Amino acid sequence: MNRFVLTILTVLALAVPTGGFADPGDIDAAARGVVRVVIIGQDGEELEPVSHGSGFAVTPTRIVTNAHVIREALQDDTLRIGIVPSEGSDAAFAKPVAVSPRNDLALIEFSEAGVRLPPLTIAGGVSGDMGEVSAVGYPMNVDLAQGLEISDIFEAQPPVKSRGFLSGERPSRQFDTILHTAPIARGNSGGPLLDGCGRVLGVNSFGADSDGSDAEFYFAVSLRELLPFLRANDVEPRTNALPCRSIEELNAAERDRFEQQRAEARQRLEAREADLRDKRAAAMLQAQMEVLEARENAMALAMVLLLVAIGCGYGALQLRQSEATRTRAMLIAGIGGAAFIGALLAWLTRPSFAEIEERVEAAMAEDGEPEGETGTTSLAGDGTLICTLVPERSRITGARTDDVEFDWSADGCVNDRTQYGMSGGTWSRVFVPNDEQAVSVNRYDPQTRIFQTDRYLLRQSGMTEARTARGEYTPPACGVSDAARLLGEQQSKVISLLPERPNERLVYTCETKSAVGSGGEE
Repeated sequence: MNRFVLTILTVLALAVPTGGFADPGDIDAAARGVVRVVIIGQDGEELEPVSHGSGFAVTPTRIVTNAHVIREALQDDTLRIGIVPSEGSDAAFAKPVAVSPRNDLALIEFSEAGVRLPPLTIAGGVSGDMGEVSAVGYPMNVDLAQGLEISDIFEAQPPVKSRGFLSGERPSRQFDTILHTAPIARGNSGGPLLDGCGRVLGVNSFGADSDGSDAEFYFAVSLRELLPFLRANDVEPRTNALPCRSIEELNAAERDRFEQQRAEARQRLEAREADLRDKRAAAMLQAQMEVLEARENAMALAMVLLLVAIGCGYGALQLRQSEATRTRAMLIAGIGGAAFIGALLAWLTRPSFAEIEERVEAAMAEDGEPEGETGTTSLAGDGTLICTLVPERSRITGARTDDVEFDWSADGCVNDRTQYGMSGGTWSRVFVPNDEQAVSVNRYDPQTRIFQTDRYLLRQSGMTEARTARGEYTPPACGVSDAARLLGEQQSKVISLLPERPNERLVYTCETKSAVGSGGEE
């Protein structure tokens, strides 16, 4: 029996497409913006937690949660709403901005100085397949299992993540919901339901009663409710409707693209070589015909002139015997001598067989390399470039996708002020901002005119390490001797601290601004 069960489980495991699983890095990145929402009472001077739920940031200072999570605070003026981020030591009090009991949504806002949250990205819609989803929040049963006291909820704790699958969209009596199997419990209310790329699909709200026997299902408020609610309250959330692809898929696609390009280049080279062979054979045949004809003509001319010289010589000898014709004999002798010299020159200057190869090389040199088939771009400065995103080569979970414009010079200077580093044959620049929890590594290839940005969405501790490493060096200015090599070495420490895979990759193709302008006028 055990062997039979094991066989069934193995078959089911093999049947699940690996590409559908959530990327832990994306779920972790989204979890940075998930908070514990605490309803707080006051007993004398002591703050006492009454209950708690979950929420997630849609702006650096605004949080979505369920209306029922903050219901007690709305009904009792002595209760306050507290926000405890998932990391760091800062907490904040929040006030309600909008509450919609009809669809169990609430928007709250805090103004505590120094507390800023990374907003989550909203998905463009719910996939029609049974894709994997993740619920992120603060279930109370986990707190109890860990032995946490009620007062411990004021301390930053990473949210709990659970996995399940979509089971469809089901409108309830009051509002549209998403049915799923990612386990949630009391305390998860108001937390996000995420797709495989860490984008919000809904707001977890309640579970189905199972009486301990039936399979458990859970409900999240759908995007059809969430997006209008946010926009009605002047929040324009970050949304992303692009397909959810993993970095591994992109890397595999890039390898396939490289192999295809290499095969196409090999085919072009083989076709070029075959074309050159055909042209060389035709040039060889043409040269042979021309040289042989020229040789035959020269030899025939030499023979004719030699015969003329012999005839003139013989006639001169005959005329020289008479005193009256001696002058004519000298004239004929001169003509014969000139003919002999001409015959000699014609013979000596006849084309040699070696000239066949020379003519072939000259003909091939005139053919030359067709313009635009070298496959490379000059390494000189490209000037002003307009770079456009290539969605099929990119992985985007929340970054902006606007066109990028910059001036590139051959020494790796951008916009006459930002030096790029050179390491391993690649131009790159690392950016570690102070106002965002993301490290970006920009790369540019002047040969292919491909601009790429890899974004790493780090937790607070990772950002602290990256900022410390970045603060240990000052990038050289444009024009400084050996600036590219120096910066390439300086950036290596920051890069070594980054995860193996980025969360996002934006790939752009670039053209010179003049080319873009002329293309737009056609």
